[in-house]
Amino acid sequence: MILDAFNLTGNVAIVTGCDTGLGLGMALGLAEAGCDIVGVSRKPPHAAAQNITALGRRFTAIQADLSHQKGLEGIVSTAVERMGQIDILVNNAGIIRRDDALNFTEKDWDEVMNVNLKSVFFLSQAVARHFIARGGGGKIINIASMLSFQGGIRVPSYTAAKSGIVGITRLLANEWAAHQINVNAIAPGYMATNNTQQLREDAARNEEILSRIPAARWGTPEDLQGAVVFLASDASAYVNGFTLAVDGGWLAR
Repeated sequence: MILDAFNLTGNVAIVTGCDTGLGLGMALGLAEAGCDIVGVSRKPPHAAAQNITALGRRFTAIQADLSHQKGLEGIVSTAVERMGQIDILVNNAGIIRRDDALNFTEKDWDEVMNVNLKSVFFLSQAVARHFIARGGGGKIINIASMLSFQGGIRVPSYTAAKSGIVGITRLLANEWAAHQINVNAIAPGYMATNNTQQLREDAARNEEILSRIPAARWGTPEDLQGAVVFLASDASAYVNGFTLAVDGGWLAR
């Protein structure tokens, strides 16, 4: 039965930045599909722990600062030690800095690139090494953005990083598909999260955005659950290097 292909019972997923917003929504979706969850975040993900264990799934938290790459191998080894295996990686953690390109600082550039792009590559590398050593493949899901396709305004490092996510998703898919590792990405549209609070509080900008979205609303973390479960499951076994937009029709406009 086709619905069996979406069943993730017995799988373990690492989800970075799972304490709030899109990361929490995707972690809950994976847990509802059967996954046990390793939550990686800077602060204890209390909401994730409470909600995932309430579903009868195992949850373990690993506190880490993803702006520094030296601890990424430790995340993987700790996850395997505690949970026995890793089957899925969701690279969700991200930050944003806003300023005019003329005034944008090197500090703001480096901070965003380190978390949003550099850590994605090196954590994926560490997880892929585990997949290959274990055998049997695995799933890596990167979180891109509408700004993977468009330039945006006043977010130069965020735009650069999210554009890079699409590129490395394709590159890793090319190299690792032979190992039965599926690497894909999800590009959320304009979502009601902490990252977009400033935009939503700006009445004029809020109206500009909503007027372009065919669905006529901001997205929610729950809107990503179907996409992440699909890309994490056997249902997407022949999907490689693709970035799936979940945007209410924004890019179609």
